[in-house]
Amino acid sequence: MMKKISLLVFVIFLLVNCSSSEKQNNSQAQFTAKASENPVYPAFNKPIDFASITQEDVRDAVISIKQITNNALNEIISVKEGERTFENTMKALDNLYGNLDIISSTIYLIAYTHPDSLIRNEALQSNTVLDKYLNGIKLNENLYTAVKAYSQSKEAQNLKGYQAKFLSETITKYEQNGFALSNTDRNQLKTINDELSALAQQFSKNIASYKDSLIVSESDIKGLPEEYKKARKLQDGSYKIDLSSPSYFPFMRYSKSDKARRQLFMKFYNRAAPENLEVLQQLLQKRLKKANLLGYKTFSEYTLENLMAKKPSTVWEFETSLKDKVKAKSKEDIKELLAIKNRDVKGSEVINRWEYSYYASMLIQEKYQLNSEEVKQYFMLDDVIDGLFKITQSLFNLDYKEVKNPSVWHEDVRMFEVYQDHKIKGIFYFDLYPRDHKYNHAGCFPIINGRMTKEGYQIPDASLVCNFPKPTDDKPALMPHTDVVTLFHEFGHVIHHIVTTANLHSQAGTNVTEDFSEAPSQMLENWVWKYDAIKLFAKHFKTREVIPQELFDKMLASRDVGSGIKAANKLFFGTYDLVLHDTYDPFGEESTTDVFKNFQNDIMPFPYVEGTHFQASFGHLRNYGSTYYGYLWSLVYAQDMFSVFEENGILDTATGLRFRDIVLANGNSKEALDLVKIFLGREPNNLPFLKRLGFEIQRQ
Repeated sequence: MMKKISLLVFVIFLLVNCSSSEKQNNSQAQFTAKASENPVYPAFNKPIDFASITQEDVRDAVISIKQITNNALNEIISVKEGERTFENTMKALDNLYGNLDIISSTIYLIAYTHPDSLIRNEALQSNTVLDKYLNGIKLNENLYTAVKAYSQSKEAQNLKGYQAKFLSETITKYEQNGFALSNTDRNQLKTINDELSALAQQFSKNIASYKDSLIVSESDIKGLPEEYKKARKLQDGSYKIDLSSPSYFPFMRYSKSDKARRQLFMKFYNRAAPENLEVLQQLLQKRLKKANLLGYKTFSEYTLENLMAKKPSTVWEFETSLKDKVKAKSKEDIKELLAIKNRDVKGSEVINRWEYSYYASMLIQEKYQLNSEEVKQYFMLDDVIDGLFKITQSLFNLDYKEVKNPSVWHEDVRMFEVYQDHKIKGIFYFDLYPRDHKYNHAGCFPIINGRMTKEGYQIPDASLVCNFPKPTDDKPALMPHTDVVTLFHEFGHVIHHIVTTANLHSQAGTNVTEDFSEAPSQMLENWVWKYDAIKLFAKHFKTREVIPQELFDKMLASRDVGSGIKAANKLFFGTYDLVLHDTYDPFGEESTTDVFKNFQNDIMPFPYVEGTHFQASFGHLRNYGSTYYGYLWSLVYAQDMFSVFEENGILDTATGLRFRDIVLANGNSKEALDLVKIFLGREPNNLPFLKRLGFEIQRQ
């Protein structure tokens, strides 16, 4: 009798657990099934069918992912007391975010790259909807209660490694999202978060949709290369210069017309103004309200708490410690430029912002006999891509294979599969040329994060979106060396994203702290400043001659021209971002333009130009809340890590594999500082960073 009862209990136990297991897998099954109905949803480890996506697909994807996510939420919340495990609570939560992120990231990419205005606008609207929905999840008290309940279990208290880190950080984030607040305050927080999402979307949309140009005469365009002029010539013989990078920066560098450069500069420094001035003011007001509601004095305190810097005072110390040294070097840079300007304009004591690139170009040509147009002849885009691939494939033991006739969002987009040890590791896309309504900077857009699933390891997808010169019928795309640096930098993000081995979506790839996220990509820039690397791909587009050592040496010597000004620029933007979110009163009478003017005149060697509003198009302000300092901060670690390659050989595969497996593959499953220490085999220091800047800064 006891055996029969025991058997019955055992059967009931199995049925209950099978039912629970089926319930836990229900939302994932719904997500998988959706792949056969909607191209926004990818089948497991299959590419997204971008070419088939319609406006209706985007709309349906938003509706369905919310339903699927709601089901996943209910599955997590409904786990009975005492039955919670890492798998049914924390892993399930990570899967929830992973599935939602696939859809939201795909739609985000479409919003800023798709040529069809109906699809693009639908995606832009969907971004706002999904952001608001995500804000609701972050403030779901039942979900927080579930995680908190699991954290008190015996299993949770014995977690180690990435699991313990994920649990701890999840609880911290929940509590930062207001779970110590009253219901009334929490509802207010949700409203503020929704408003912030909408404002951020509007800020980006205003930048992306802004179009303006300058019509110039033949005399105004004197100094520009013929292919540049040909691409912009109008039927009446004038030239149309738009504000995209391939148009703006060469014009500012080479046009002999000071008047035309100033006119184009005024347009460029007023992109998305005045609309975004008001949007930015509202963003800052809402951010301060949010921080105060959560018990922080400033938004910087709130933002920096979980980053490497931890608190605003650390960043202020970092910025302040560099200011005097950078200003001293930038003043020396200005003296060199004034010596040239005074040949044109006697008695000049000031270099204006619109004059910097022009006179810096002349200085480089005269002092180093370096002609940027000559340099471009050795950097045909296809050659640069080939070199980028050779170097990164060799360093990190990867293999890239281009997919023929891929399903993409525009005919210019290329698709590549990444293999590691003959197994597919990931997918990346190249969307490299400018077009109307496309994202007008350069960036890596993650699409799918790596993570371990019951079906196996989810391979990551990402897209590199840039705005490099497009080849014409009679001439290939030739890149300024600055664009070569940009390509290597952004591809560093792609590699970081692709080679991940992290178990959790939330810890995979580039999901590291913001003040470390740029370090791997900044490190990869160094290869385009080493002749042993650059000679692999820098070939004259006509003669196919490898770039001469003599010419490269001139490039290297000229690299530090204006290094103080360049450093001051990063320092200024980092300080401006910090001020807006730490000491500025967005409810006071002082405007963001007043702040910009005051700090530019204090840090930069150029006087502020009245009537300009660069902050309106300073896209980083959409997402960065006092974290722009991270570019210089992470550069310290980037240069320190690169010093290991310099010691062992910049093409040393063994060092590359150590960097891949220790720093890149772990993502955020371990503390960034710990990973850096393991790779270096010592404590980090800033000496390589100081050396790279090209001027001496003595450590205190």
